[in-house]
Amino acid sequence: MTGYIAEMRKLVGHRTLIQCAASIICVDATGRILLGKRSDNHKWGYSGGAVEIDERVEDCARRELYEEMGLIAEELEFFYVNSGPDAHYIYPNGDEVSNFEIVYLCRKWTGEPKAADGEMEDLRFFSCDEIDLNEISPPIRPVVKKYIGMVLK
Repeated sequence: MTGYIAEMRKLVGHRTLIQCAASIICVDATGRILLGKRSDNHKWGYSGGAVEIDERVEDCARRELYEEMGLIAEELEFFYVNSGPDAHYIYPNGDEVSNFEIVYLCRKWTGEPKAADGEMEDLRFFSCDEIDLNEISPPIRPVVKKYIGMVLK
């Protein structure tokens, strides 16, 4: 962990931090979404992470997508704000966060998906009927559920 959140952790330890995050759900032409198996909790999730000081949310989302999945987002579409009790999370190392996450959809990107920075063990596209919400990382389940509901409407 680097950046602002790492600096705050030095001051507050594992206590709850409000974490502003930006994320991208990559969607292929058939509506499947790209998920990565997280190396910390071994659950599936999309790319995303904490916004740094003075960083634009869209830039953070793009940076995280590149760092975690090796893709360059060409177009972003606002999708969802994930916040509240369902977005509260305690990481396996004991760090606690109350997330405020801005989520984008990306249907146009360049590159080949590859686990790039060690945060993801595996990457895979999933159709909505292949997704088991119990295997999705807990703080992002509401977002994935919302996406599935939108697609299966």
